[in-house]
Amino acid sequence: MACFLVPTGEAIVTTVIKAVADKKGIDSPFIKRMNWLNNMLWGGSALLAFEHVWHGEVTPWFPFLTNAATPEQASEMLHEMATNGIAMAVLVTLAWVAMVCISISISKKSITANKSEVISEKKEA
Repeated sequence: MACFLVPTGEAIVTTVIKAVADKKGIDSPFIKRMNWLNNMLWGGSALLAFEHVWHGEVTPWFPFLTNAATPEQASEMLHEMATNGIAMAVLVTLAWVAMVCISISISKKSITANKSEVISEKKEA
């Protein structure tokens, strides 16, 4: 139906946020890695859109979404967007947050290990 529109909307918003943050020079671990989120959202949305086109749920003529032809179908479509679409967008965002947190943790461990090596080398010299 139209569940892919929710992650697509989020992808648009996060792409704008990343562009604005880059212009303003905002330097945070999450902003630095927002391209990961954008790639996951845009890629997933494109695959979902392709799947919906493949199954004839998206057409090149008005109303474009086959389930938007009648009010009953539109209601069902909006319900799917509110449940499945939001669930997919939230799940992708949570996966990205986990990826960023793990990345930060690994970076901190690496920095700590390097500092320990430098200190031990100085003591030996």
